[in-house]
Amino acid sequence: MTAPAAAAETPAELIARLAAAGRTAQRLLAGLDSASKAAALRAAAAALRGAEPAVLAANARDMTAGAAAGLSGAMLDRLKLDPPRVEAIAEALDQIAALPDPVGQIIDSSTAPSGLALSRVRVPIGVIGIVYESRPNVTADAAALCLASGNAVLLRGGSEAVHSNRAIHAALSAGLVSAGIPAEVVQLVPTQDRAVVGAMLAAAGQIDLIVPRGGKSLVARVQADARVPVLAHLDGICHTFIHAAADPAKAAAIALNAKLRRTGVCGSMETLLLDAQFPASPAVLAGLLEAGCELRGDARARALDPRIIPASANDWDTEYLDAVLSVAVVDGLDDALAHIARHSSAHTDVIVSEDAATYERFLAEVDSAIVMANASSQFADGGEFGLGAEIGIATGRLHARGPVALEGLTTYKWLVRGSGQIRP
Repeated sequence: MTAPAAAAETPAELIARLAAAGRTAQRLLAGLDSASKAAALRAAAAALRGAEPAVLAANARDMTAGAAAGLSGAMLDRLKLDPPRVEAIAEALDQIAALPDPVGQIIDSSTAPSGLALSRVRVPIGVIGIVYESRPNVTADAAALCLASGNAVLLRGGSEAVHSNRAIHAALSAGLVSAGIPAEVVQLVPTQDRAVVGAMLAAAGQIDLIVPRGGKSLVARVQADARVPVLAHLDGICHTFIHAAADPAKAAAIALNAKLRRTGVCGSMETLLLDAQFPASPAVLAGLLEAGCELRGDARARALDPRIIPASANDWDTEYLDAVLSVAVVDGLDDALAHIARHSSAHTDVIVSEDAATYERFLAEVDSAIVMANASSQFADGGEFGLGAEIGIATGRLHARGPVALEGLTTYKWLVRGSGQIRP
């Protein structure tokens, strides 16, 4: 008789198997010194550069499929790779390799009244799951940040970037293995079955942290369904407030860059607030309109330029990720702060002003992960913050906030050294 075929592996079984392999590999990784991890990352960067033709060919398949599927221009821009972008991904790996290793860092130390020597020391989190869409660079950034912080990672990319992700992962894996790192430290989930995401979210005790990178629907699902701790932001509704004392040239340049440099990034400005006493508002608005940005404004904003269309109530709470911008006229700092408190997603908010007292108050009172004065919100990026790369921008209030890089991917443990103490 013919033996019955083995039952297919369920999504939960697949994730359990990958997570167990990652856990075993992570224990080996945790024993490596900083130099060994850095050398492995440099080997991965070299392998990625060598694989550029294969990566670009894979990306071309994804771009063709994405265009046929009707992906927006912003989504296609997130997906697209070219030689400079591949080099930027490889360079980010080299930059992460050069960063100080947080693992083993002593956060603080003290001596208790009992004579016990206490210290808190940074340690890896363990096994991290990344669920992401569109951007194939996340495959490399997440792998590098997790490895450098001593963590194993399970990567589950979106179907729109499946070929790009596989090509990048293959190159990284080859480089890491050549440097003596177990391949299971960085694993790409080998199926696009949507049930696998649910299995990852339910894998409490197997996966220690989930980080979603993608659109609002993905992040909302992860936050609603996860039984594993989540590090995420839901929206990037970023404001720029141009104060009455703003320099007109700076204000115009910052507004144009904050909205249109790259409309599809989470640090793109989505609402512009104009102080009613700022004299150059028409010029700022004209610059945006003439650059091809659609403006949706309140009645006071529309009075400044007839090309502005009426804003709906939903516009103030919309992350466009496109060349569309909401505009409101406000009566000074207090009115701007109130608008931001109502509508900000706590990602990044900006003031443009030459009055130090005003912008210092804005910096102190706006409760967002990133608050800026006199700079484009497009700087809301781990690389620009000197972190090498980021695994995401966290807008919550626990564990990590803002761009999450090496330090944000560690936790700590207490070390207690005694000399025979017993508790009375």
